[in-house]
Amino acid sequence: MAFFELRQYKIRRNKMKDWLKIFDEEIAPFQIGKGMVICGSWHGETDDSVFVWMRRFNSEKERERLYKAVYEDPHWQNEISPRVGKLIDREKIQVQRIVPNKKSNVQ
Repeated sequence: MAFFELRQYKIRRNKMKDWLKIFDEEIAPFQIGKGMVICGSWHGETDDSVFVWMRRFNSEKERERLYKAVYEDPHWQNEISPRVGKLIDREKIQVQRIVPNKKSNVQ
């Protein structure tokens, strides 16, 4: 059964514009290029510290393979990751694995 990751980030003060640019133009395309399925991303309407996004995995084995493909890639480690840490508070990242209810439109 497929499952999802609901990822919640705290964006550093006055960095939302920079975060959205790097996420939309680099992070999401890079991860999608490696096979990740990004279901959506959202940011706070009135709170510039709130960013939430969701990814879908068909199995734990797939999640492990995709994590390795993304996070062990030299481009991620050397080019993207160092900039991410300047825009988000990594200590406040929250990740929840969630599964759809049987009658959910999202499967």
